[in-house]
Amino acid sequence: QVQLVESGGGLVQPGGSLRLSCAASGGSFSFRPMAWYRQAPGKQRELVARITSSGSTYYADSVKGRFTLSRDNSKNTVHLQMNNLKPEDTAVYYCATYRAGLVDSWGQGTQVTVSS
Repeated sequence: QVQLVESGGGLVQPGGSLRLSCAASGGSFSFRPMAWYRQAPGKQRELVARITSSGSTYYADSVKGRFTLSRDNSKNTVHLQMNNLKPEDTAVYYCATYRAGLVDSWGQGTQVTVSS
């Protein structure tokens, strides 16, 4: 099973930027779709962005134009660049990988707080 470790969360002011990273180990990373989800207090976990093994991306409407997801297969990492952050982006962000169309591994999560 793939192990995922996130990093890069923190506290940022509205309008600021953060870059989240997810390092994968223990599996065939380059063949797997990868994704970032987030969960705010009292809300369900939601898909933020997803990237296929070939680099095609999908973004939730709420982050489209502000977030960019990329992957580096040579380093088994994915990066989520988050710009123009808003208070409603505050959540725990989770990295995930898929197998047979379903999420089969989650990272431990990293907190992102957008506040002045």
